[in-house]
Amino acid sequence: MEANESKPVDGKVNDNKYFPKTAAADSEVTSEHRNAPPETRLYKKRWIIVFLFSSYSLCNSYQWIQYGIINNIFMRFYGVDSFTIDWMSMIYMLTYIPLIFPVSWLLDKKGLRVIALVAAALNCTGTWIKVASARPDLFPVTFLGQFTCSVAQVFILGMPSRIASVWFGSEEVSTACSIGVFGNQLGIAIGFLVPPILVPNVDDLDELAAHIRVMFYITAGVATFLFVLVVFVFQERPEIPPTHAQAAARRISPESYSYTASILRLLRNKAFILLVITYGLNVGCFYAVSTLLNRMIIEHYPGEEVNAGRIGLTIVIAGMVGSLICGIWLDRSKTYKQTTLAVYLMSLVGLVLYAFTLDLGHLWVVFITAGTLGFFMTGYLPLGFEFAVELTYPESEGTSSGLLNCSAQVFGIIFTICQGKIMDSFNTLAGNLFLCAFLLIGTIITACIKSDLRRQLANQQALAAAALGRSDVQGTQWDVSPPLNTHVINQSPPDFNARCGSGMGGTRFSPSDSHSLRPTRLSMRSLIT
Repeated sequence: MEANESKPVDGKVNDNKYFPKTAAADSEVTSEHRNAPPETRLYKKRWIIVFLFSSYSLCNSYQWIQYGIINNIFMRFYGVDSFTIDWMSMIYMLTYIPLIFPVSWLLDKKGLRVIALVAAALNCTGTWIKVASARPDLFPVTFLGQFTCSVAQVFILGMPSRIASVWFGSEEVSTACSIGVFGNQLGIAIGFLVPPILVPNVDDLDELAAHIRVMFYITAGVATFLFVLVVFVFQERPEIPPTHAQAAARRISPESYSYTASILRLLRNKAFILLVITYGLNVGCFYAVSTLLNRMIIEHYPGEEVNAGRIGLTIVIAGMVGSLICGIWLDRSKTYKQTTLAVYLMSLVGLVLYAFTLDLGHLWVVFITAGTLGFFMTGYLPLGFEFAVELTYPESEGTSSGLLNCSAQVFGIIFTICQGKIMDSFNTLAGNLFLCAFLLIGTIITACIKSDLRRQLANQQALAAAALGRSDVQGTQWDVSPPLNTHVINQSPPDFNARCGSGMGGTRFSPSDSHSLRPTRLSMRSLIT
């Protein structure tokens, strides 16, 4: 168990010195609550939790692209057209849209462990259904297996930011979220690389069926092992919260929480709605490029199925590096909007370079431009999650992440179908320029998002409350410069005060012209929103 992020402050606050007499309701607040912020602690097990989540997320996301990357092989094996195989990837997107809201509600009501168990169980079931489908006449069975895995994905995509908030300290939440997204990206990378190696383009259908069966058995074995680990290892939450913001969130009683009201508050949050749109545009473009990658490469480089997978691998590996770098940078700089805008703009630049170099006849050039595209476009994923949590605190991380992913699935389906039709009617350059136009729109909208970092403000005010408590004990006056931004304080949910009560000393900090702290009596609502 690691050192506490903060410890309770001993001593007693002098009410006469700092606070005027207040109503009887305030007098009911205990001296302990007024004097000390809640205890916080970081547990070493948090790393086991996030890496276990990343592992079963990897196993699921691998299956998203395992059909699409060898599109031509599965077309011949099952006797279906290209668009039908495209739906083996798009079913992941389509399933997400109607199911995300009930799953988000379930995450809020039942917690992380229940969601993790359901996700791992569904993923395991889907892999074993596929094992039974390795025959040319059993395409409906393999589609059923893929559909089951797509349902499991709904229980996975909204988890990274929730795990980061519940288990990790304020200085490492972005890194933890990046690790959570890292597993999903690594799974896609393996999905690009492994199927072309395990399933070569051979003429004999019996031999091809044997190769496909081996691929399905390996996936099922891994999924089963991970399901067992989740059952015995995955824990709901640490006994002591990791941050003051999380401690405040725990004071919300489940009975008083309204999922519908939370959704409505998010839909009234203009900055968050803009982020939902821009996130959907960016990630939707990534989904389209990934799904149609085999068709793009084979059109210009016939017989290069393996290299098509390697190019996809390059995109995702570069994106994983970008995700980790962006996560570490956010934890150190807290420049959420600036970093998000810069990465978004570079995603546009990367896609333009990829579009104009794809048909040059040099695969090594495609590897370089695809890697550049992946570094920024895939690296954007954790940025969107963490920026959303900042803009929407104290709303549930699962709900905000769910809305982001829902937007991505909608745009992913639209972009994949439209780009595929454009490629059929014109060429791959026209299809990629179609995506570039929407990334340009997304970049402009991102520049318009207001940086309203509510979670950071909550942690700053909690630490300032602790400092004020110490100053009373030690006879020291504390100053804060620059002043805290109090704009967010009045933007909290209307019922949040009643749900949280009075804690952390009931102190609100307001900036004066001299940048000093002036404590006034207020409820917990002001401290955490």
